[in-house]
Amino acid sequence: MNDRLQALRVFQRVARLGSFSRAGRERGLSQPSVSRIISDLEAALGATLFLRTTRAVALTEAGLAYLTQIEPLLAALDEADYSVRGTGELRGTLQVALSSGFGVREVVPRLPAFMAQHPALRVNLNISDQRQNLVTDGIDIAFRLGDLPDSSAIARRLASAPRVLVASPGYLADAPPLAHPSDLARHHIIAGPSIDPQQHWAFERDQRRLSVRIDGRISTGANEAAIAAAVAGLGIARASSWGCRAELEAGALVTVLPEWRMAPVALHAIFPGVAGAPPAARALADFVAEALRAPDTLT
Repeated sequence: MNDRLQALRVFQRVARLGSFSRAGRERGLSQPSVSRIISDLEAALGATLFLRTTRAVALTEAGLAYLTQIEPLLAALDEADYSVRGTGELRGTLQVALSSGFGVREVVPRLPAFMAQHPALRVNLNISDQRQNLVTDGIDIAFRLGDLPDSSAIARRLASAPRVLVASPGYLADAPPLAHPSDLARHHIIAGPSIDPQQHWAFERDQRRLSVRIDGRISTGANEAAIAAAVAGLGIARASSWGCRAELEAGALVTVLPEWRMAPVALHAIFPGVAGAPPAARALADFVAEALRAPDTLT
């Protein structure tokens, strides 16, 4: 029974990761061991589950059908194990995807408390400013800021933070006056993640709304680069309060046009829609949501 269950879990990870070696590293097995487990499973089923080439591993039609049927069973088994223990103890490896800025600034510093609560749990942080594919990259939970694209994934809103415009005191000292959003046309703009270098920023004040076209002199796909550019005096950046809190507290950046409100940034926990979210993924989402409600968080 244990051998068959291990084989099913190995098969699931190979299918989701598209790699024998990656699945092996995740489960503490060598690549030859993973290959043997899959071959034995295929022999027992009398079906070929994967097409193997020197460059890739892909599910066959039979393999995809098998994966679709076993994943809910494995998820239900994990849930049953978690429930029957009755201790709230989490085990296994949790695959987490998050952006570099939010991950390093807000999640990693809080992880010791979460890990102390669950000493048998391993956490693999997949930190990237490029959005991973939750299914093919084997992600259990992703933390994402901003608007969400339509997908089959399950999303849970955890918190939100104000959007702010920031610049360095040195930049503002030498720049033209800035008293109204329309004045941004005379300033250097840093276009950060998910911002088209040429687009409009929306503002609201006293029930008055206006939209200002911005032209990014510098554009970057990473929040950390946008904040670093602002600290260096290269212009005005837009960020969530999570993304620049340390620089604001240190005085390296100051807020610009604070009396004009911009739409807040929402944080969502995203779970792949292939099966129920693992208990560890739900627990981490709960933990992060609670942590961001703490008094020291700018929300």
